[in-house]
Amino acid sequence: MSKLGTRTFTLLQTVTSVGLSALAWAVTGVRPIWNGSQPSDRQRIYFANHASHGDFILLSACLSEKERARTHAVAAADYWGKTRLRRFIAEDMLSSVLIHRQWTDEAENPISIMLSVLDEGHSLIIFPEGTRNMTDEPLLPFRSGLYNLSMARPDVELIPCWIENMSRVLPKGQFVPVPLLCRVVFGAPIAIAPGEERRAFLDRARQALLALNPRPQRDD
Repeated sequence: MSKLGTRTFTLLQTVTSVGLSALAWAVTGVRPIWNGSQPSDRQRIYFANHASHGDFILLSACLSEKERARTHAVAAADYWGKTRLRRFIAEDMLSSVLIHRQWTDEAENPISIMLSVLDEGHSLIIFPEGTRNMTDEPLLPFRSGLYNLSMARPDVELIPCWIENMSRVLPKGQFVPVPLLCRVVFGAPIAIAPGEERRAFLDRARQALLALNPRPQRDD
């Protein structure tokens, strides 16, 4: 790609990012709540609950323009890479990192792909449930990716983020958003404790995320 083409492409990405952020604010009136952490230039892994394809757009809209430009959502290649159009939207327009949930080739190893992005100085948005939660449970069990990333790059901050209401704004199978107020609650950083085992850490990370839910489920 020529230098002029690269500049044009970068400008298009910036316009898309700003436009989607503005749309998210217009449709949802999204209110970021910093509860234990603050906006920062530090490299981070934001990990969040996942119930809608719009989740990462809403979370990104809460970041500064500078932070948003270097923060990439991790998305499933089996969905976003299924057609050329979807891949173009995800990778080229939204700067997402596509990973294969069922991989056999080492070149498709999701952890290696995500680490390569971190090693370039970028931040990530990940959904440790591994898929959209279509159940009545507030969170599915966490998969191992968050633990593996933190073990490999312990200096990168892990920030839990609870995304509220986005599943009602953009339900599964819908493409036109429904105007509803949303919030994104950013919690305090967590880190793996010395000697902490994988499942213990993942359970603790899951509880840290659940604790941010503004409307926790109550037992009848």
